[in-house]
Amino acid sequence: MSPEMQTLAILQARMSSSRLPGKVGKEILGKPMLARQIERLLHARTIEKLVVATSTNAEDDAVAAIAGDAGVECYRGSLNDVLDRFYQCALHHHPQWVIRLTGDCPLADWRIIDAVTAFAIAGGYDYASNARETSFPDGLDAEVVRFDALETAWREARLESDREHVLPFIHRQPDRFRTGDYKYHEDLSDMRWTVDEPADLEFVRAVYADLYPANPDFGFEDILRLIARKPGLSSINGGIPRNEGYLKSLLRDKQG
Repeated sequence: MSPEMQTLAILQARMSSSRLPGKVGKEILGKPMLARQIERLLHARTIEKLVVATSTNAEDDAVAAIAGDAGVECYRGSLNDVLDRFYQCALHHHPQWVIRLTGDCPLADWRIIDAVTAFAIAGGYDYASNARETSFPDGLDAEVVRFDALETAWREARLESDREHVLPFIHRQPDRFRTGDYKYHEDLSDMRWTVDEPADLEFVRAVYADLYPANPDFGFEDILRLIARKPGLSSINGGIPRNEGYLKSLLRDKQG
């Protein structure tokens, strides 16, 4: 355990996606999608350590293998209680701050992650993100939480949606936790750069095919310029609702 660690990034990933099974293993330019995301995250300057967190289910052996091949530590825990998996992973390292990332974002930009993390630390927030009051394209989300606040959520959260989506217990209580929202200067939240459906994967593969060969570390603004040049790209996966998985979890909460 390293009490002096300031930031730990946890990238949660699993093979059992209902809409696109095995998506983190789908290839982008010859490498698994998860490996491509790890490759991008390792450029981040604010991440002291990156850990992939997956489940103990046999099908997620593939996730652990991808992490190992990328030279990244893998923690394995509960499949459905993601908050417990996330907390137990963080507990091994006991950082001051935990950065939550999800394995369906192969276009994640380390520059944005660094900006959100710096914003959280400078502001002294218990929780800060660019994912609550959305302005960035879907698929560039970063959430930063104090370890102590994460521990409180782990102890007290009871709703299924809170256990599955990790941090709503915290950002739903601004009277109890100090929260902040990092925003872009314009609203681009209608753009969809995450991967949940086959059409999303088609879009991401098209972006990589165009940008990666000349610049493997292409960023968010490079993608915007590409879309301005080729506006038809956005129509590949347009019209899919944002945060569909979380909305389904909230519905299950109501149904009891």
